[in-house]
Amino acid sequence: MEKDFEGRIALVTGASRGIGYQVAKQLGARGAHVIALARTVGGLEDLDDDIKAAGGQTTLVPVDLTDFDALDRLGAAIFERWKKLDILVGNAGMLGVLSPLGHIGPKDFEKVMAVNVTANWRLIRSLDPLLRQSDAGRALFLTSVQAQTCTAFWGLQATSKAAVEAMARTWANESRQTSMKINLMDPGPTRTGLRAKAMPGEIPENLATPAVVANDLLELLRPDVLETGRLFDRVSREWVQR
Repeated sequence: MEKDFEGRIALVTGASRGIGYQVAKQLGARGAHVIALARTVGGLEDLDDDIKAAGGQTTLVPVDLTDFDALDRLGAAIFERWKKLDILVGNAGMLGVLSPLGHIGPKDFEKVMAVNVTANWRLIRSLDPLLRQSDAGRALFLTSVQAQTCTAFWGLQATSKAAVEAMARTWANESRQTSMKINLMDPGPTRTGLRAKAMPGEIPENLATPAVVANDLLELLRPDVLETGRLFDRVSREWVQR
């Protein structure tokens, strides 16, 4: 396998399963040192085994993304060891309940916003100085078409992903005078546990696998990507504005 990410330091959230697992695995196999964040220790250990088998290296960080103090400390720990960060993949996210907005409980709303929005902001706050130290810092956040369609009963997903899109684009505009590139990707329907929970009637075999999605995602993390503040629709395979 081509080692086109050799020497890069990459942080991936939600790395213990699904798309995040495959992104981390492929980055490690292609030469990056992967800092893998997730709550599930067993999944992180499996990832570590896979990456080591491919000749790569990982640093496992078992953490709940709502432990904001831990996210604040993360930047300092990375600086102490590597002095920089080359890649940030904000993959972790929660679906939350599918419900009319007025029926969503405050705790459910606050939990989804904490994981999908606030955690990503805390990561930006913690890691922005490190990405600026890279010769080609790249950040990519996963989003959903619900941010645009605002489908009935999908209010938590729509609201949180719209906030992520606004946040990523704002950060990109604030970083235009640097070598950093910050973008978004809508992976489309993917064979993940989150998708199965939301759409239990779907036939999984008709959906893209996390490995296929991850392979496309990695192309947006390369140093030669010049787009910033944009959204890539993996299904249409085009940069789109919404």
